[in-house]
Amino acid sequence: MASKITIPDLKKIRVTDPLFSHYAGMVAKKMIPVQWEILNGKQGQSRCFCIDNFRIAGGTLQGEHRGVVFGDTDAYKWLEAVAYCANNGETEYIPQADELIEIIGQAQQPDGYLNTYFTVCHPELRWKNLTEGHELYSAGHLIEAAVAYYNATGKRRLLDIAAKFADLICKTFGDGEGQLPGYPGHQEIELALVKLWRVTGEERYLKTARFFIDCRGRTPNYLLREMNDPNHKVIFPELRNYDPSYSQSHVRPVEQKTMEGHAVRAMYQCSAMADLADIQQDEALRSACQTLWDNVTKRRMYITGGIGSSGLLERFTVDYDLPNDRMYCESCASIGLMMFGQRMAAMLHDASYYETVERALCNTVLGGVSAAGDRYFYVNPLEVWPANCKDHTSIEYLKPVRQPWFEVACCPANIARTLASLGQYIYAVDERSIYVNLLIGSTIETTLRDTDVRIEQRSGLMHGGALELDVRSSGTHPIVVRLRLPKWIEAPVFRLNGEEIQPAVENGYAVLAVNCAGEHHFTLSGSVPVHRCAANLQVRADVGRVALQKGPFVYCFEQQDNGENLAALRMAPDAAVEEKAPAEGLPGNLPELDVNGCRIVSTGVDDAELYADCVLRTEPCTLHAVPYGLWGNRTPGEMRVWVDTTIS
Repeated sequence: MASKITIPDLKKIRVTDPLFSHYAGMVAKKMIPVQWEILNGKQGQSRCFCIDNFRIAGGTLQGEHRGVVFGDTDAYKWLEAVAYCANNGETEYIPQADELIEIIGQAQQPDGYLNTYFTVCHPELRWKNLTEGHELYSAGHLIEAAVAYYNATGKRRLLDIAAKFADLICKTFGDGEGQLPGYPGHQEIELALVKLWRVTGEERYLKTARFFIDCRGRTPNYLLREMNDPNHKVIFPELRNYDPSYSQSHVRPVEQKTMEGHAVRAMYQCSAMADLADIQQDEALRSACQTLWDNVTKRRMYITGGIGSSGLLERFTVDYDLPNDRMYCESCASIGLMMFGQRMAAMLHDASYYETVERALCNTVLGGVSAAGDRYFYVNPLEVWPANCKDHTSIEYLKPVRQPWFEVACCPANIARTLASLGQYIYAVDERSIYVNLLIGSTIETTLRDTDVRIEQRSGLMHGGALELDVRSSGTHPIVVRLRLPKWIEAPVFRLNGEEIQPAVENGYAVLAVNCAGEHHFTLSGSVPVHRCAANLQVRADVGRVALQKGPFVYCFEQQDNGENLAALRMAPDAAVEEKAPAEGLPGNLPELDVNGCRIVSTGVDDAELYADCVLRTEPCTLHAVPYGLWGNRTPGEMRVWVDTTIS
């Protein structure tokens, strides 16, 4: 049996890459302090009432609960981000975090229950609206925060709060006498209980996580039964005609063949399924994960790593339905896709899953936050015409500029915790190997087989240079560095201390042997060309269109560089592409692209008419593209990823 792949100690990882260190640095510098002000109701229109709700539930403040039913999670994800920043040595918000933890503890009920909405507003409805109430979802984020905070600080207060609530959940739900055979309408508790099991070793947490997966999809459907109860209290009117596939409860998870329903729910469920399949060596569950992964990445994912085609209910639709201007691509959904891919790679020791993890990170997740770290996209479009992004229309959810906050504020704190913990996606370890999964400048220190190892990687691949990997081993035991060989590197050449080598490649990893103590300097060089990408012919939105990609970065065209009405631009599929210097003011030093093309300047219809006989006239022009993950950081305007091919 292959040894287990695990996440290394995040305290021993530092991100140095100019792009990702900029964004990760913004978490402590901007995101955490601004979000703290918002959570405390001190940011004007962006203010929320999350912390006040905990005080009201704890009896230290008089008032009514305000905000969404799952608002507690804003505080939990903020705490998780603070924990990951503490791993990076950024501890200035630990005093505020400890203060918040005490406020949360005061809101916990004697039996362990913790949810401000139900405690303050409807204590009689506890566990009676799993479909909409988000009790278990909120509990999951509490547990994730508690595990992260304990690992970072060694402090048990939040972990004890979370464990007490988890014990109540384990007692409440199950197939035993007096237990509820229900499951969450929004998954999250499942993967969180696995994390709690890893820290505590308590089998009941793993057992309950498995129960929540196995009881899903039973007949009769538990969530439908809730919704059809005459006494059911509706929280979200849009869910009145409930479709069980929205919450992936339409069929048992192990039998699901296509990725259905709400994209974030689906990703969190699949992440838990992959965890359990790996821990319990469950082949049926593993096979279901593989089937669902293939369906989403080969038929239901955008080129940017975005998922969720429908703005209505933030969900998947059908294979190849990938509209660019009225999709959803929620930031949280791409984070969930990263979580799922990370687990699949660890379970199968297969680097190919990181092609998608990397795609989602470098495009949708980075695009979800401004370069200044103070504005966010909830929805990540591939095509924007600001004038038609109007309220009270079918695409009112689509914003042409990033927002400081949202009423449903899951994305800002989710982006913060992801960027602050980026090391868990860059590196992994097993008994004798270090896995380098993302080619992002960084360092790691760890111990394998009583051998202290330090790795530093620096990448110039996007600029025609090489990836440099300095490995220092202090012990006598040989170790292995497994370096992911991305598909976007062509004609790769490896060298060790200047001498060319030909390492074996196993499951997408180049196997670099370190057989003795000392310094070992590996380099990986190769070509990283710009690709002119097309979509499968079944993707109707992109037939006859081309997109540009260099390395893991998809590029887009903005109005600032190309003028208004980007729909009039045309590009030949074989047009020459020239790499240009990075734009001033954008982080990361990524090249920009110029490509020859043309613009339709007349269709034969004059300004006084709406339609007339077609007489097209074009003029040559140079199209200028910037990395999609950096769009919207300059002058607001139109944007598009896919450009139509040249008209003859």
